[in-house]
Amino acid sequence: MRRAMTLARRSPHSAGRPLRRWGATAPAVRRAWGHRQALAAALAACVAAAAAGCGGGGGQPAPLGARALAEAQTFPLYRVYWVGPRFGSHALIAADGLHGYSSAGGENVYYGDCASGTSAALGGGCVLPLQITTTIYARHANAPLGAQRNVLLRGVPAVIYDGGRSIELYSGRVAIDVYAEGLAAGLRAVSALRPLNAPGAAVGPLPAPVYCPGLTPARPAAVQAALAALPGRPCQRAAQALAIDRGLFGKG
Repeated sequence: MRRAMTLARRSPHSAGRPLRRWGATAPAVRRAWGHRQALAAALAACVAAAAAGCGGGGGQPAPLGARALAEAQTFPLYRVYWVGPRFGSHALIAADGLHGYSSAGGENVYYGDCASGTSAALGGGCVLPLQITTTIYARHANAPLGAQRNVLLRGVPAVIYDGGRSIELYSGRVAIDVYAEGLAAGLRAVSALRPLNAPGAAVGPLPAPVYCPGLTPARPAAVQAALAALPGRPCQRAAQALAIDRGLFGKG
């Protein structure tokens, strides 16, 4: 699933990594379904049912089986987030695990059927109602996201962009990207986030980031205060390093 997604919904954190399309070439989806034949049959049924879209057709993917889910639940490298086996009416249909893991692609979970009006026969994929991607945070500037809003969600800094369809949260060592059909759905998903491969519940704040996220300067007072209070003072240390660079080299 890391190879065929909508280019418009991309975080600079994962520059070059395609996002949010459900396509026949997706290796993570093939693994999650258990075998290639099941995926091919489902996509064929989807295209036959509705040439213009997969939503609600005979090709609706089956919920993820226990064996495939167990691979994701035992992922050992870092904490991965999901919203449980269902998101409203949408079932969990695929989840990445350690097999084939890519640090650039991170760990992904996928919910629901193809969105109405998209097709696996047109452009190689179709947009899903919800995808959650967890990756080790790599320092990046958020300015390329375009119109955006910095907020606190679940007690941690976050940015809302892509017209409200994309949210990136900063927690622990990771960034959590939530790609949904709209802001309301994205915020519901954020409120339900919990670890997939570690103990935890969808209540209370997420762990504070151990790094200073590259938020744009338009930071509300609450966000600025949260950044200043991060454990280990990473934002203060980053500012000091930048000041030294400017003094020594006149850059930054």
